[in-house]
Amino acid sequence: MELTSNIADTALIFEGGGMRGAFTAGVVNVLLEAGLHCDYVAGISAGSSNTVNYIARDPVRARKSFVEFGADPHFGSWRTWLRGQGLFNAHYIYEETWLPSGPLPFPFETFMANPATWRIGAFDAAAGETVYWSKADIRVAADLMRRVRASSSIPLVMPPVVIDGRLYVDGALGTGGGIPLSVAQRDGYTRFFAVLTRPRSYVKPPYKGQGLLKAYYRKYPAIAEGIARRAAEYNATREELLDLESQGQACVVFPDRMTVTNRTHDVTALRACFDAAIDQSRRDLPAWVDFLHAA
Repeated sequence: MELTSNIADTALIFEGGGMRGAFTAGVVNVLLEAGLHCDYVAGISAGSSNTVNYIARDPVRARKSFVEFGADPHFGSWRTWLRGQGLFNAHYIYEETWLPSGPLPFPFETFMANPATWRIGAFDAAAGETVYWSKADIRVAADLMRRVRASSSIPLVMPPVVIDGRLYVDGALGTGGGIPLSVAQRDGYTRFFAVLTRPRSYVKPPYKGQGLLKAYYRKYPAIAEGIARRAAEYNATREELLDLESQGQACVVFPDRMTVTNRTHDVTALRACFDAAIDQSRRDLPAWVDFLHAA
């Protein structure tokens, strides 16, 4: 069956947040369940995983990626961090699990058949700026998943990723602080459906320990600088979204409560977060449909 989009004038954007992505996965499930197919999707960090699962129209993978997968013995730990593989075992998560024989097989053909435009953002550690990839950068599934990995590579927690000779870390260090609003604006969108992973009242505090960061990243000072300014970038972008919401130009989805952290592995807690997102999303779906005015 040919895939089509039915929402052409609104950009769907996904914030990151590590395992708080269990909330976003619940939203993805309800959007797909309701047949709400946006023609433009952008994501950063864990939001990039939710982006590719949404584009691939795979609600089961969306759930498993942020719920059941928490119990995978290869998911990551301090042991994998000490071995240089990351507190989240990055190579395994992003470059092995999607294979047909892996625990999270990815429907790449369906993904590529979707006509929607998508953007995945990562931070170029040398240039000190956000880079957004699109379908034009992808030939095979491994290309896609390596970019999802780069977008999600939290400094200190996960190793950086080299793509075409450039070193990348988590896209949250760049413009927007992890919320890909500016790229959608750059691409011409003025209406936004934004899925965030912190409650409405949240304000990100400044990062402490800049001296240690500068020493650790002395070869890549832009990483330390990106971490230092992230809180200001993040808070400013949230405020911009709230202003757009007040003008009727944005529908911003916040979790009523966030009960997990970016590093939660406990499947029971992740399941509860996902289920709460399902309930909240079904409750709010009529308002979403009114905003999105799907064709």
